[in-house]
Parts: sequence; structure tokens; C-alpha cells
Amino acid sequence: MFHMDERLEGGFDGGASLVDGVVRRTAGPWTASVHALLAHLAEVGFEGAPRGLGVDSDGREMVSFLPGSTVGTSLPWPAWTHSDEALVDVAGWLRRYHAAVADFAPAASSNWREGERWRPGMIIAHNDAAPYNAVWSSAGLVGFVDWDMAGPVTVELDVAWVAFSWVPLHAPHVVAAEGFTNLEDRPRRLSVFLREYNWQGTTADILALIATRLTHQLDLMTRTAASGDPTYQRMLAANRHNDLTIALNALHTLDG
Repeated sequence: MFHMDERLEGGFDGGASLVDGVVRRTAGPWTASVHALLAHLAEVGFEGAPRGLGVDSDGREMVSFLPGSTVGTSLPWPAWTHSDEALVDVAGWLRRYHAAVADFAPAASSNWREGERWRPGMIIAHNDAAPYNAVWSSAGLVGFVDWDMAGPVTVELDVAWVAFSWVPLHAPHVVAAEGFTNLEDRPRRLSVFLREYNWQGTTADILALIATRLTHQLDLMTRTAASGDPTYQRMLAANRHNDLTIALNALHTLDG
């Protein structure tokens, strides 16, 4: 039987393929755990994520396709990624997602690519809910794809990472290449995001959490690349470690 196979570009994992309306990508030791998470999201009626469809005869992960626009591989990114509408939609998505996974307790045998060992009080986060994994339509945010980095984290650190990704609080040269140049507007945008999420802490609290999250990410990137993981090795080769270090060192300029 003939199958239409469309390459979906993007990411350090080499992208995915759309075959007969189903997204297929290389599976990993974490795939079964991720699909258990996606099954829970489907069960509770959460709409902002694909549905896990198992593994095909070639051993590739299969998930449902979220129709809409993505940033692709070109720079700068589309204007919607830096709009207030997207900021509000993402914060709302995150608030609803945290409610949806609040009672999800992964199996003790779960294998996660990122995150700490799960314990009560933690959630399983997407861990990479950034613009390059977002799907957008004329009605706003559709949801997020590429759940392979999902894993245990605290709610607060997840809020920190998503805020960092969407305000955005990355290094100035990184966000400029992506099309965001109004650095003076970042404190206001952070306030918009936190208000829509219903954040109960202060700006200083979230900036401290972002610093902690970036420190964790820098350590993870170094350790995992050293262990031979090609995805993280490509991140290091692309200077992601240096970029995050610059962002970390600049956080103090955002609080007052």
C-alpha cells in the first residue's frame, strides 16, 4: 500500500514525518511513559496536546496531528510568537494543563528523558513548551507538540520555564534573531503572563525560579551530552549552553 510521507522539519531530534495524517518520529525509552501522560490528558478532556497512537511496525512513535501553523526552521519567527495574544493564550494553556495533570501519578517504572525522579507534589510537564513547539491557528493557540522531553518537575519551575520561553527572557542576541527586539517591554510582558496564569508570587520569586530552572538546564545539557546523547550534543554544538548562560546572568536586570 502507498503511504504519503511528509517531512516535518525542526528540532534537534531531526524532526518527524506525517504519514497518512499521523505524525511518526523515532521512539525512545521514554515513549511509553509519554503516551501514558497523553492518554491521561485525553481521558480528562484536555485539548491542547496530541493523542498517543502507539508505535508502528518500524518502531516509530505515532501521535495525532495538530493542524495549524508552526514556526518552522526559518528566522525570524512569525509575528504571532511575540504577540500579547500568544502570551495570554500560552499562560491560559499552562494553567489548564497544570489542572489537568494535578492528579496524574506516573507508574513507578516510568522512564523520562528530562526532569527529576517523580515524587508527590510534582507534575509531569511538557518541559519544552516554547514557540518552536507551538501550533497556532486564526483562533489562537492550538496546543504543543513534541512531548519527548516531558518529565517530573514542580509546578513553579514549569511556570518559570514557559515564562522564560515566551516573554521571552533568553539572551538578547537569541531573541533578536527570532524577531523580538523590544527588550524594554519584557517586564510588562512578564506581568501579563503571570497575571493570566494567576501566579500568586512576586516578580522576584519567578525570576529566582527562572534562574534555578536555567541552572538545572545547563547542568542537564552538559551531563547528557557527555553521556553520548546526540540531541544534547547538537545543542552544545549550536552554542545553546553559552546562550543560556548569558540569559541567566542577565536576569537581575529585569527586577526593578
